[in-house]
Amino acid sequence: MSFKIAFIGAGSIGFTRSLLRDLLAVPKFKDIKVAFTDINANNLEMVTQLCQRDINENGLSISIQATTDRKMALKGAKYIFNVVRIGGLEAFKTDIEIPLKYGIDQCVGDTLSAGGIMYGQRGIAEMLAICKDIREVAAEECLLLNYANPMAMITWACNQYGGVKTIGLCHGVQHGHQQIADVFNLDKQEVDIICAGINHQTWYIQVKHNGVDLTNKVLEAFEKHQEFPKTEKVRIDMLKRFGYYSTESNGHLSEYVPWYRKNPDEILDWIDLGVWINGETGGYLRVCTEGRNWFDIDFPNWMKEPAMEYKQRNRSEEHGSYIIEGLETGRVYRGHFNVINKGIIANLPADSIIEAPGYVDHNGINMPVVGDLPLGCAAVCNVSISVQRLAIEAAVHGDDMLLRQAMMMDSLVGAVCNPNEIWQMVDEMLVAQSEWLPQYKEAVKEAAYRLENNELVPTKDYKGAARLHVKTVEEMALDRDEANINAGEADKAKVRPASK
Repeated sequence: MSFKIAFIGAGSIGFTRSLLRDLLAVPKFKDIKVAFTDINANNLEMVTQLCQRDINENGLSISIQATTDRKMALKGAKYIFNVVRIGGLEAFKTDIEIPLKYGIDQCVGDTLSAGGIMYGQRGIAEMLAICKDIREVAAEECLLLNYANPMAMITWACNQYGGVKTIGLCHGVQHGHQQIADVFNLDKQEVDIICAGINHQTWYIQVKHNGVDLTNKVLEAFEKHQEFPKTEKVRIDMLKRFGYYSTESNGHLSEYVPWYRKNPDEILDWIDLGVWINGETGGYLRVCTEGRNWFDIDFPNWMKEPAMEYKQRNRSEEHGSYIIEGLETGRVYRGHFNVINKGIIANLPADSIIEAPGYVDHNGINMPVVGDLPLGCAAVCNVSISVQRLAIEAAVHGDDMLLRQAMMMDSLVGAVCNPNEIWQMVDEMLVAQSEWLPQYKEAVKEAAYRLENNELVPTKDYKGAARLHVKTVEEMALDRDEANINAGEADKAKVRPASK
């Protein structure tokens, strides 16, 4: 088989290298064409060198086409992986630190809340330009596999406004599936699940073992587990109150709803600092910053280490390679995918992006009808979908009034801030991120004027309830294995130490 796969944002070491390994572990893909593109020539060069070394040492003759010319990389591509982070860590830092001035304490800030909404404004603006390039030069029936957050917003915008068939992919369902197996002391392969909702708010609405329904026993099993009552307090509390376990981590989930991070004095009651994803303030920003700094300085040593082996046993749980394998070879694959709803989940909007079980083979990606979500679970999702819709329309049309309304309707922002605070925070974030927000040119000017000339709402010198120190490269060098895992893994919470 010979077809072309392009990676946009290929300077992302974790996703690019691991996704390429997954693809090239498929024997029939030994002759595919691979293109990398990134706006950062230095990151692109390092990742390309590393991946080309892996390819060569696995005895394949593929030569990576690496270029900062996006259209060149996309030309003729049948499949496109999107792993971009628009604005990089510089913009990400403002997603976390400006909201902190207004009392909004985020663990991740890439899906909802103030950070996720602004991340969407940057990402959607650029994704529409990427989609235009795809329509012009990629293969006619190409498929865009989106790994970038905010997952639902970007996938929604690409499908509705970008004119490119897009499927969103995430590893959250796989993580929770493993946890459910763990609490019942079962192998994951023995536990069958149906998980449905929206990305990062997907619910395990059915859990079975050998045909026996365990769904009503999940809460008791989690409460009796040795570790999870310490590390997954928010998820267990949501399970107790809504009846179903949710896919997303303790830290992620805590910032999507209004109850767990609104009072600084209570945040520590709901989180755990054994690993960042359990709720650390700005935790994802910290580990991403440490990982990038480490890779930049330690890259020569990476080139001396053994290459990745392209073997079936080494494939990750990321859906991307299995989807392409199913489409190209007919091998049936079942996963959970982010697609346009179109009635799959009856009590969520038809045009929204939902996450639900799907099957892939030669016939395409097929999504069975789930029906209604439990009413409480649907209510949680519908609140988030309303925020997503406002944020998407704001990003597409450069409408800062819709952007402000998205912030007001967001669960955590609305729980913490009053309208005047939200208006001013949006002004600050528009000005701080202006170079990545071309659609807001006039709004940025007006925001800058107000910040300069109006009487400002007082803000706080607030560092967050659980902000940890960003390690220096010298500190990371004390444990090179841990530093390498952080820099090299797409999933930066794959290894989760015990609670603290």
